[in-house]
Amino acid sequence: MIKLNELKVACSSCNLRELCLPVGLSRPELEKLDTLVATRRAVKRGEALFHAGDPFQSLYAVRTGFFKTCISSEDGRDQVTGFQMAGELLGLDAISQDRHTCDAVALEDSQVCVIPYSQLESLSREFTELQHSFHKIMSREIVRDHGVMLLLGSMRAEERLAAFLLNLTQRLHARGFSPSSLVLRMTREEIGSYLGLKLETVSRTFSKFQDEGLLEVKQRQIRILDQEGLQKLVNSANNC
Repeated sequence: MIKLNELKVACSSCNLRELCLPVGLSRPELEKLDTLVATRRAVKRGEALFHAGDPFQSLYAVRTGFFKTCISSEDGRDQVTGFQMAGELLGLDAISQDRHTCDAVALEDSQVCVIPYSQLESLSREFTELQHSFHKIMSREIVRDHGVMLLLGSMRAEERLAAFLLNLTQRLHARGFSPSSLVLRMTREEIGSYLGLKLETVSRTFSKFQDEGLLEVKQRQIRILDQEGLQKLVNSANNC
């Protein structure tokens, strides 16, 4: 049986605190936030943290692991809308309608901190810095959505994949991982769904990047050999 104190999460000692909500909070404020973020939840690979239509009660801060968010299209296929990693929040989609609008599925065994939203609102009114931090996170999500719209609206396949890989490595690097080597937690098919590309196009573009010396590809292991070359692809799309 799991003891309650084993489920406690100390935001004040969490090594992801600079990437998550408690940015800029004082020690007493962090200790008070510790009482709010009372539990962790383990989510097995392939398991859903929440489904579209579920009532909204909490936000979830990814502590370890990797998630995808997706919605079901009219023809029954899943459309991937995002990938979330440690230090990022899940559940923001539900704030306006009090129900989740997408599924959140773990791409590997993961763990989240559960943040009851009603209590978060109350604390935000008490701590200006917490409210400011939360607004910054919401703004970051809006900016990311705009970036996806740019990807889908104006970029060729090579430019989309280059932008995706650069964004992924930048986010991982901010978490202490290598800026050039990564293991893809998502499948080629899921990348294609997110970028609006067919599976064959994604596979062909990975091969093209490897032939051109931009990447070294070993199944899901990726090593960026020419970051400047990938960036030039993205810049050329932005300058069009």
